[in-house]
Amino acid sequence: MKGEACRVLQDVHISTRLMEDFLELAKENTKKDLETCGVLGAFLERGTFYVTTLIIPKQESTSNSCQAISEEEIFSIQNERSLFPVGWIHTHPSQSCFMSSVDLHTQYSYQVMVPEAFAIVVAPTDNSRSYGIFRISDPGGMSVLKECQEKGSQFHSHQETVNGSPIYQHCTHVYKNSNLRCCNGIRRTKTSPSTP
Repeated sequence: MKGEACRVLQDVHISTRLMEDFLELAKENTKKDLETCGVLGAFLERGTFYVTTLIIPKQESTSNSCQAISEEEIFSIQNERSLFPVGWIHTHPSQSCFMSSVDLHTQYSYQVMVPEAFAIVVAPTDNSRSYGIFRISDPGGMSVLKECQEKGSQFHSHQETVNGSPIYQHCTHVYKNSNLRCCNGIRRTKTSPSTP
């Protein structure tokens, strides 16, 4: 990308069925026009991340937002299985496939921890693109989000990047792997998903 740093990201492999399986789990919320979110855990082997675990946390959802609650339960599952938090997945039940300002701040927190982290948006009603695998541009978008004063759950606009690059982009380091099975018993924290 124009003006992007030349940092090489490690490859990430996901199951070819990940989006389908997640959409099936989210079906009841989607019917109610409520977002559903999940956290993707991976192990690292020979320089490649393999996503093997989908954690569906307790959550509060609306038609355009989803917030995990009891995050310590997510960390506990990741720690007991020695997993890296390489990304997250969520639905846009009635919106198009894009990253909102709130999504960007969520992604920023993942990408600061693990540069390879990515976000999957599943948009079942978007006829042009039913899902997207995204990351924040680096350094452009990461700098904008680092400096943003509008953190939190309120939707807002962001300034443009200094180098003119998009604030987020499609991932080129995430590959669908038909030999990879996600998710070794999809892990759910106690009572999920919940809605307010």
